Amino acid sequence: GDQADVAWWYGHSLGLVEVIDDHGRMLPSANMPADFPSDVDVIMAGLTVEEARRKIKGLLAAYGWILTRQPTTGAVRVHERCDTPVEFRVTHQWFFRVLQDKQTFLELGEQIRWHPAHMHARYKDWVENLNWDWCISRQRYFGVPFPLWYCNRCGAVLLADEASLPVDPLAQGPGRACECGGTDFEPERDIFDTWATSSVSSEIVTGWLDDPRRFEKLYPMTLRPQAHDIIRTWAFYSIVKAWYHFGALPWSDVLVSGWGIAGEGMGKISKSKGGGPAAPMEMIRRYSADALRYWAASTSTGKDAVINEEKIQMGTRLVTKLWNVARFAEPFISGDPILDPSAQVFTPADRWILARLDDLTVKVSAAFEDYEYASAKSEIEAFFWHDLADNYLEMAKQRLYDPQHTAHLGACITLKQALKTLLKLLAPLLPFVTEALWMELFAQEEKTPSVHRAVWPDAGQPEQTDLAMGDLLVAVATGVRRYKSENALSLGSELASLTLSAEGNLARCLQSAGPDLSSVTRAREVVVIESGKEKVMKPDLVPVIVEGGQIQAWILP
Repeated sequence: GDQADVAWWYGHSLGLVEVIDDHGRMLPSANMPADFPSDVDVIMAGLTVEEARRKIKGLLAAYGWILTRQPTTGAVRVHERCDTPVEFRVTHQWFFRVLQDKQTFLELGEQIRWHPAHMHARYKDWVENLNWDWCISRQRYFGVPFPLWYCNRCGAVLLADEASLPVDPLAQGPGRACECGGTDFEPERDIFDTWATSSVSSEIVTGWLDDPRRFEKLYPMTLRPQAHDIIRTWAFYSIVKAWYHFGALPWSDVLVSGWGIAGEGMGKISKSKGGGPAAPMEMIRRYSADALRYWAASTSTGKDAVINEEKIQMGTRLVTKLWNVARFAEPFISGDPILDPSAQVFTPADRWILARLDDLTVKVSAAFEDYEYASAKSEIEAFFWHDLADNYLEMAKQRLYDPQHTAHLGACITLKQALKTLLKLLAPLLPFVTEALWMELFAQEEKTPSVHRAVWPDAGQPEQTDLAMGDLLVAVATGVRRYKSENALSLGSELASLTLSAEGNLARCLQSAGPDLSSVTRAREVVVIESGKEKVMKPDLVPVIVEGGQIQAWILP
């Protein structure tokens, strides 16, 4: 029967009649009504449950016992993989008692930091609604065996000696007689539930029983990463085992991921159900492991993610662009290290990108500390595409290509620092391309063979005036690009001049940014005047809209 049948049988102390065997077929002991044919038990024997239901309905109809028919809808528990309705049977099983400690397990759940925080509710709901102890035995062919035997004389259970473990009771006996003197034993044929063994994975990997010193150093662990569907199993049972063995939690944090699903409204991708555009290894061969990791890191913790090839292709483009930027930077950042950056000239664009780098490092470090890898990826990506690739490199190109420029080395130092820090920040997300670039560009100089062993970047508080100045430079560049686009000019087309008007201090800062603005706008001349002195401007200048209102701009095409 189902769970309700079991509850009624147990609650009302009813007699037990087993009607279904181990293979899901009816037994010849169905205890049918006396009015049925005397051989009905034999007729039913061997039928599947569905076949038996149809046979019973036919018998009821034949005897006129069906008074009316009315369709109803009800919840039927089915197996998660094959959707077969579940039937309960009474069998001998092994259990861990957990119901008696429900309150303790609820309190332990409160002590864990859940990421995202709302996943704690799933754990809490599961523990609060537990109705039975933990069944740890399974009737399968392969698995970890129970190291015990049953005495055929008295029925006692004999456990293997700890020193003799591991033991396969099917292959060997207990090596001693039972207390009753019996020496004939029946081995336990059940195996452990997979959660009964995987629930001690934290203890096993930290050296429990094998390396006490390592275990003492590493246990409890910091993090358990897992999906949301096994909070009720892997997370809960790991907490149970750790508490019963050591009176402690197995880890301080749980990072909960979602599923990879084939599409909207479709189920998860799995070995049994398949799904998705291709198998994971095929996707890796097609797009690269880094691109697939990019997709995986694009979804917030705890949320399911559709396998989206367009998103994976965005990861491929990021990897390719990062490679190309590094290749562009290589001739400017390689060679002998520059020993005294303080002696070099840095432009407002240099100071801006370094301030943005500090700002980025602070935000990304905080996101990773809180396991918000999707937020970290978004911050890094915005910096790389918008700030570094689209704007800073375009501002610094003229100085980079001109070794005689007074701020040439300042641009080289800045680009080197930006790329080095960027590789470190990206390494947890794109480990392969960052490793390849690090080994080629920085490993020897930094005396660190792997980016994954490099010191995490340490950032100070970003200088707000440098950030604000950089935003203004980007606003000017954006205004000029908009003008070119609206007038069907290529972004690389040259301009005769760019004239800017601003208040005194800002005007002086803009003057020092002249080379950067000339480089990014392709203006052969950059003229900066103070507000109120626009009369000296050439009459044929064309106004350009610059967002923010602090700067007015005109160009001479």
